[in-house]
Amino acid sequence: MKIELAGTWGYRRMIRSSLPSILMMLTISAYSIADGLFVSNFTGTTPFAALNLIWPAIMMTGAIGLMFGTGGSALVAMILGQGDKERACRTFSMIVKTLFIIGIILTVLFIIFIRPISLMLGADEQMIDYCVTYGRIVLIVMPLYMIQMAFQSLYMTAEVPQIGTKLSIISGLTNIALDALFIVVFGWGLVGAAIATAAGMAVGGLYPLYYFSSKKRNKTHLRFVRTKTIGNVIGRVCTNGLSEYVGSIALSIVSMCYNLQLMRLIGQDGVAVYAILMYIGFVYASAFIGFNLAVSPVISYNYGAQNHAELKNLLHKSLILLFVIGTLLTIISEVLSNPMAGLFVSYDLQLKTLTAHAIRLYMLSFMICGLNMFVSAFFTALNNGLVSAAAAFTRTLVFELGAIFVLPVFLGLDGVWLAVDLADVLALIMSVILLAAFRRRYRY
Repeated sequence: MKIELAGTWGYRRMIRSSLPSILMMLTISAYSIADGLFVSNFTGTTPFAALNLIWPAIMMTGAIGLMFGTGGSALVAMILGQGDKERACRTFSMIVKTLFIIGIILTVLFIIFIRPISLMLGADEQMIDYCVTYGRIVLIVMPLYMIQMAFQSLYMTAEVPQIGTKLSIISGLTNIALDALFIVVFGWGLVGAAIATAAGMAVGGLYPLYYFSSKKRNKTHLRFVRTKTIGNVIGRVCTNGLSEYVGSIALSIVSMCYNLQLMRLIGQDGVAVYAILMYIGFVYASAFIGFNLAVSPVISYNYGAQNHAELKNLLHKSLILLFVIGTLLTIISEVLSNPMAGLFVSYDLQLKTLTAHAIRLYMLSFMICGLNMFVSAFFTALNNGLVSAAAAFTRTLVFELGAIFVLPVFLGLDGVWLAVDLADVLALIMSVILLAAFRRRYRY
């Protein structure tokens, strides 16, 4: 099945075309939380807390792949909209090649300095060795994980999002099966979880390199060609994708600050609760991210073709769909908070009660956070990475980070869980202002 970027987009077409990307992201989120479920239930709170203490730092590196993918996808799709397929292939090839080289360099540096990084993140004597062991194993395949992250966007630009969905399912099943084998059967604990995660990442990163290198298999309009890395093109790609990178970096920094605050307020249990919130939140956000990944290349294509009527149509329909999805997810959280908490910490009634209460407060933000995420993705698709980055930066590193440290002063522990809700309300106001400010320029 091939999904065309051109044409008029109604609700039905948007939902049908975004389903492969949403399923891909949901699958990635499912195997991302597999480690947490197995580690929490079979190895205990300390390894579970250690895994989630080091994970934000790993994600800060992997997010470079997301930046190259979203920024590159916007540029390549715009070039395709202008009708220059050969230039689009050269840009596509340059993006992937440069990203892989950067991935190797950063991986080596991270492996060398992972112990001081873990200490800086707040790891205590009980957690430090777990952080270092898990991190070093996963980092071995970090260049491939960065490739996997980049192709989350590039599959849609190539008009074959179903490949990403199928590959995510295979990667996820690989991770989950190996988690069960290594942790439950062999009893390898956190080491087994790290190996399982690395294996899933390797599968997800190797296949797109193979597929787009094969003239026989690859039937898309994008292919790998010989090309030199051109600084101004890579700079433009990074600028376009800056908001997604800033968003991921900011999320990692915010996660570190949540962990520091929670270690101060209630210790390892707080870190464990926040990790569960992140797992559930990642599953929820997957619906928004998958939708944005599918719609963004369409926006870029129509922007390149100067089809302003369709830009307006895509903007309005996307905002309505995301608000409906967000409302449904919020209702699910309020109703099913206890079963959700029980999936992770059924063995500890006090921790389960604390987790369920945190879910009910924290997940209120999902009613509107999808709208904020889309506005940032919308400006990325318009190749205005600076505005997109400003939106992402302000939402997390200004509003949420500030709330993390201010609200607990007045509300105690509940202030930590409510920080994201306040941040998204403020971010929504900013999103409305940005859309209004640039309406004439882009004519949407």
